[in-house]
Amino acid sequence: MAASINSAPVPPEPDLRGQTVVVIGGSSGIGLETARLARARGADMILTARNPDRLHRAGIELGASIAAFDATDFGRLGRFFDAMPGPIDDLLVTGPGPYHPPLTGFGLDAAHRDLDAHLLLPLQVARNVASKVRPGGALLFMGGACSRRATTGVAFTAALTAALSVVTRDLALEIAPVRVNMITAGAGPLPADRAVRTADIATLAVHLMTNSAVTGATFDIDGGQWLVAG
Repeated sequence: MAASINSAPVPPEPDLRGQTVVVIGGSSGIGLETARLARARGADMILTARNPDRLHRAGIELGASIAAFDATDFGRLGRFFDAMPGPIDDLLVTGPGPYHPPLTGFGLDAAHRDLDAHLLLPLQVARNVASKVRPGGALLFMGGACSRRATTGVAFTAALTAALSVVTRDLALEIAPVRVNMITAGAGPLPADRAVRTADIATLAVHLMTNSAVTGATFDIDGGQWLVAG
């Protein structure tokens, strides 16, 4: 079996022409960079974000359809999917930066917002898109690379990241043949000897949209930083 796999020719990276890609949180950062790359690969884009001005600029830049709303308003999120005119091929869910308080500064209101944005939102999206993503299409979640080792001030975020990784694995079975994967991103730079850029994460995200053999997996992209003792 190994010889057969190793001897198989590597197919060219497929493009996204004729496909529709949705990015929730697509007006800046990783979401916008991924949308740019997917658009350059030929995809039709639908972007959502809570900041209407930034979203409007991103929509003009990419020729994308846009919808400005807070994705953690789950009623509004449901209406967005209900109004979608046709099936989609791939969907990326990003969110705001994670909550990193020390124990003495831990606040329940901020923690609830993080829970909504980084765990309940992916679950709500999966529930809404299970019947809207074409078979073999991809649902991608973003998480932080902070659950590998103990670090002061990241216990809550690390717990959410670990939980989302489990959710990703289970959803890959529950909503198959839609593929479900997760990317956990860190800053790097050791031992890769350079910092991780948003373009690196976008490249991985688009690869996971096009590689139909991958599902139920969590991918670290942090320059190998977690390998180095802190």
